[in-house]
Amino acid sequence: VQLQASGGGLVQAGGSLRLSCAASGSTFSSHSMGWFRQAPGKQRELVAAISSGAGTNYADSVKGRFTISRDNAKNTVYLQMNSLKPEDTAVYYCNSVYFRASNYYTRPTNDDWGQGTLVTVSS
Repeated sequence: VQLQASGGGLVQAGGSLRLSCAASGSTFSSHSMGWFRQAPGKQRELVAAISSGAGTNYADSVKGRFTISRDNAKNTVYLQMNSLKPEDTAVYYCNSVYFRASNYYTRPTNDDWGQGTLVTVSS
């Protein structure tokens, strides 16, 4: 599965953005997917994940503000980000994951991260 993330941009604190991740290939619906982010000087972290059966998990830092969803007919996974904070500033990536109920134990299936999409939240 090849992935292309888009939808990033500059937004003021408190604002919203919706990221999209378009996937190629006919097996998208069988893949669990995740949104990751990497801020300058920090390690990449998992923000949210969604299983093939639409189960979800979230990092504590985004619970109640971000929502992950998927549209298998469009081979796309989304990340709706509301109430954005300056600390959400990062490059956001999507990738397939080994989904677990716990966000902590959910891991990417590969190291192919692509270019990602930059989200900048101004204060």
